[in-house]
Amino acid sequence: MQPSKLDQMLGLEIQRRRTEKGWSQEYLAEMTGLHRTYISQLERGLKSPSVRVLSHITNALSITMSEFLRAVEESLSADRE
Repeated sequence: MQPSKLDQMLGLEIQRRRTEKGWSQEYLAEMTGLHRTYISQLERGLKSPSVRVLSHITNALSITMSEFLRAVEESLSADRE
């Protein structure tokens, strides 16, 4: 099954924020209590994060969920143009 555009954009934003901090997937996994393979699946758009998971990730990245989702929304809008 093809990942949805939303899941892809969520994953790309997680990856962008993580790499911006110089963090590995393993380190983000440790910071959030999630498994590294789950982080990988999120970043590739293969899984959809729940609100709870997104909260753990954004807290670890020191950003608000609204800031994170705004960036995803902007990416989706730009992709439609």
